[in-house]
Amino acid sequence: MEAAAYSWIKIADYASELVWQDNHMCIVEADGKKITLAQNNQEIFAFAHKCPHASGIMADGFIDPLGNVVCPLHRYRFALQNGRNTSGEGYYLKTYPVQITEEGVFIGFKKGFWGI
Repeated sequence: MEAAAYSWIKIADYASELVWQDNHMCIVEADGKKITLAQNNQEIFAFAHKCPHASGIMADGFIDPLGNVVCPLHRYRFALQNGRNTSGEGYYLKTYPVQITEEGVFIGFKKGFWGI
């Protein structure tokens, strides 16, 4: 991931400000778009708000023991690191890089994406 290829949108001053659900996920807004965040193994991952299959709200799902995010509707599984579908249906969950710096918590959008 080359940082210069991204526009970085600040979502919080500190990671501790994020309000996590019991399933270690939360929904944030970045540049007017809903994004789901997940905590796993002390890392924060960002990905699409809705499942690419049937638009299930990903933050209503869970993280399985292998570290995949699982959609609440049909249990499709996606790797947190790259959005690859790990349950075999062939879908792809859009993921976004996350940076935590002294200035705050940021989500990266590829330049040109959403008009940035």
